Amino acid sequence: MTRAGAAPALPLVGAHMSAAGGLPKAVERAVGVGCRTLQVFTKNSNQWAGKPIPAAEAASFREAAARAGLAPLVSHAAYLINLASMDPAIRERSVGALADEIERCDATGIPYLVLHPGSPGEDGEEAGLDRIARGLDAAAERTPGSRTTVLLETSAGQGASVGHTFAQLGEMLRRSSCRSRLALCFDTSHVHAAGYDVVSRDGWRRTLEELDREAGLGLVRVVHANDSKKERGCRVDRHERIGLGFLGEPGFVNLMTEPAFATVPKILETPKDEAGEWDRQGLETLRRLAGEGRPEPAPGRPAARRGAPPGAARGGRRTAVSGRGGSRQ
Repeated sequence: MTRAGAAPALPLVGAHMSAAGGLPKAVERAVGVGCRTLQVFTKNSNQWAGKPIPAAEAASFREAAARAGLAPLVSHAAYLINLASMDPAIRERSVGALADEIERCDATGIPYLVLHPGSPGEDGEEAGLDRIARGLDAAAERTPGSRTTVLLETSAGQGASVGHTFAQLGEMLRRSSCRSRLALCFDTSHVHAAGYDVVSRDGWRRTLEELDREAGLGLVRVVHANDSKKERGCRVDRHERIGLGFLGEPGFVNLMTEPAFATVPKILETPKDEAGEWDRQGLETLRRLAGEGRPEPAPGRPAARRGAPPGAARGGRRTAVSGRGGSRQ
């Protein structure tokens, strides 16, 4: 049995949409390109503080999303938040900003908040993991009764950021005292950049099995479906349109036919054009790949390099993983 259960009639795919002009505008944009789920920023992503969301706007957003059948809704936290920071003042400011993001989700009826774990700089991984866990706990204490689940996002491993191995994500969860309010966001481009194989069939299976051992496959609540401009293991976060990067269509066949992710929303964060055509094409590609077999890479398309995923096995709860590609190893 998989956590996700039976697949929906249509793939649960959507995109991150601009909320310029108000949050209800994001719903209009999502409907216009064919989304079934939606991610937004509820405030400026590059500022610490945001204007309070008027109650009327929040209600209009909830009603518009419900009428459009967009669910679940997802918010992405501001990029400035760094719970792992070397600077105590930035850590404190990050806790406050995270608590505010949680409250904004509660006000708008958004159940999931995606968070970049952060970077400890020269202080190292161990300090960073512990600070993140403590910061999550502090934000939870400031938002008692919240129904928002914070999703720790897999990182690309750029610079000193943590969260690029499943073992690190598992440690953050284990060290936190608010685990019931935490889950995971799986970003295909980030996982690829961190060195995991999501393109070959065997590699995909091994990657999900390691995720299950280290952190829990069943904790993945959202997938960011992004191709990558860079090769596997590059440790650089550069998103590309679906099928045009180093994951190519084979990587997204794996994603779209994975039983464990059948009802997990898959959200594009790929480059956009003004007309929204690139989002339409990306969503159409995901839907097509959900019902297709594995295509051969097109001539000239970059191929992901081979290699073993990082991290040692640890005990943890198991979720069934697609057996494509052979028996478990």
